[in-house]
Amino acid sequence: MTRKALLTLLTLTVTTTAAAQEAQTVRLGFFPNLTHAPALVGLERGTFQKALGKVKLDAKEFVSGTTLTEAFAAGQIDIAYVGPGPAINAAGRGMPVQFLAGASEAGAVLVVRKDSGIKSYKDLGGKIVAVPSLGNTQDISLRHILNENGLKPKADGGSVTITPVAPADVMAAFAAKRVDATLVPEPWGAALEAQGHKVIGSEKTVWRDGKYPTTVVIVNAKFAQANPQLVAAFLKAHTDAVAFINKSPVGAQTAVNSQLLKLTGAKIDPRVLQRAFSRTRFTTSLDLAALTEYAKLNVEAGYARSAPDLAPFIRK
Repeated sequence: MTRKALLTLLTLTVTTTAAAQEAQTVRLGFFPNLTHAPALVGLERGTFQKALGKVKLDAKEFVSGTTLTEAFAAGQIDIAYVGPGPAINAAGRGMPVQFLAGASEAGAVLVVRKDSGIKSYKDLGGKIVAVPSLGNTQDISLRHILNENGLKPKADGGSVTITPVAPADVMAAFAAKRVDATLVPEPWGAALEAQGHKVIGSEKTVWRDGKYPTTVVIVNAKFAQANPQLVAAFLKAHTDAVAFINKSPVGAQTAVNSQLLKLTGAKIDPRVLQRAFSRTRFTTSLDLAALTEYAKLNVEAGYARSAPDLAPFIRK
């Protein structure tokens, strides 16, 4: 056998072996929220599956970052859309996590029941406030708001009761008067507002004038190392989904509404969805400065002892 033929054979062998080691399924985690619109659009339009080719996409819906990171820790998820709070906590706990891209910014509001008597943050004392789950991004943001206004959760000796309610269920919780307020991701904030409830904390007043990440894309570092081509293909599909949202907002709203109906059984009024979209920005950029500040809020909220250096967790 000639040297050239041998090199060709070796190349084919290495390529075949690498292909054989590539995953046959990509397990994706996401939430049925507008802040996860790139995921919803990618699923509705088939963008992800098309990019992955013959590799199967297994998309799994979660109600909060807390439950998603539990699945991530158990090795049940390869790539996920998740809030910065749980993602940072995962990094701090030593999980094999890498930040792959940004997805959305802002897009969460603090809404109070119209008969609650609450007119400002300071009026939250003695009230029951819902968040998607304890330890998630909105929970951490709420605890910062309380701290800034001289209030504390009951668990810390204060008067504010923080309770977990899935975003899609918060309208029922308001109707039954089980909660007085909620810090909730869109479109559920706009849906509550359409029912006459009041927004006392807009996406801009919640934190950093609205310039903060609400959803990021993370990947299991071990999966990324073993499947770089699949990760690159997914990242391109994610980028395409974000571009579609920004270039074709009407088409994006239709796609998001279709997915929300399939996932939650709730069809959002187009005018409500349009308002929710106006409060949310979609981007693939990762704001390391904002993430670093958010890591400090994790510590302030009592969910971490120290803020990790996040730079090593950003996938290059």
